[in-house]
Amino acid sequence: MGSAVLNRSFATILKEYGLVTIGVISYALGWTIFLLPNNLIGGGVSGFASILFYATGLPMGVTYFILNVLLLIIGTKILGTGFGGKTIYAILMTSLMLSIMPKIIPSDFIHEFALSNGKLICTFLGGIIAGFGIGLSISQGGSTGGTDIVALVWCRFYSASPGRVILIIDVGIILSSLLFPSYTEAGELLPFTEKLAVVVYGLIQVTVSGYAIDLYLSGSKQSVQAFIFTKKVTEMADAIAFDMKRGVTVLPAKGWYSKEDKNVLMVVTRKTDLNLLLRYVKSIDPDAFLSVSTVMGVYGQGFDTIKVKAKKHDVSKMTAGN
Repeated sequence: MGSAVLNRSFATILKEYGLVTIGVISYALGWTIFLLPNNLIGGGVSGFASILFYATGLPMGVTYFILNVLLLIIGTKILGTGFGGKTIYAILMTSLMLSIMPKIIPSDFIHEFALSNGKLICTFLGGIIAGFGIGLSISQGGSTGGTDIVALVWCRFYSASPGRVILIIDVGIILSSLLFPSYTEAGELLPFTEKLAVVVYGLIQVTVSGYAIDLYLSGSKQSVQAFIFTKKVTEMADAIAFDMKRGVTVLPAKGWYSKEDKNVLMVVTRKTDLNLLLRYVKSIDPDAFLSVSTVMGVYGQGFDTIKVKAKKHDVSKMTAGN
């Protein structure tokens, strides 16, 4: 019995890491085939790494790796050891793929599928493929690191929404490309007017990529409900409520085996924020127990608005009553 459980556990872990790997490969393909050959940019660490690549020729994979290692060190010192093995694995694999793929993918293939189709189409295709890769990695508990670590650190000291912080950072990185020279693969300096167009394409790419992530994670409207069992109830509730800016409900509970009275935290959030929530939980209490389930609809402040079309006779009655 124990051997069967162990085998199933190993098979599950192998499957999860395999899917994270596929996600990373998809992410790197989006950049290598569609974005980099067109001097296109995006948000996050990848976007900044691409800007340095166009300006200096420094391989994108090297910059990506160095920046993420620095962010992981800072994040670990401030937030604790809440970054799992899959995140570290995803960062290493992404750095490796971004370094290898530009060398092994034939230039004729890139020209046929990317350069000949124009920058706008490549912006959409690159954003979709890269976003799918990130979504697949997140769904398996992995993450490509980057600006979400910065957002967690920022929100630890200042009152702000992590999603808003990430958005501001991404826009700032894209706009910063105007301050750096950009050279094509042929060594030609990109004119300033084209750089302005690249900024617009970058904003489109971030939007498309974000939508692709959302779509893969069962749509932007889908939410999850999490029950968190932890001994650090106050610290956990404060972090989620004030740092992550999510509503928390404290429910009284009683463990029937231990006969102890306890408090359980209930959190409802977007599915796309689930990975962020798990990082908060793990950084505060690695021994916390969670139960996460998908909910069909959540209505109210911060979520969907109840839209009920009143029938004509109902409106007439209300008017008559007034």
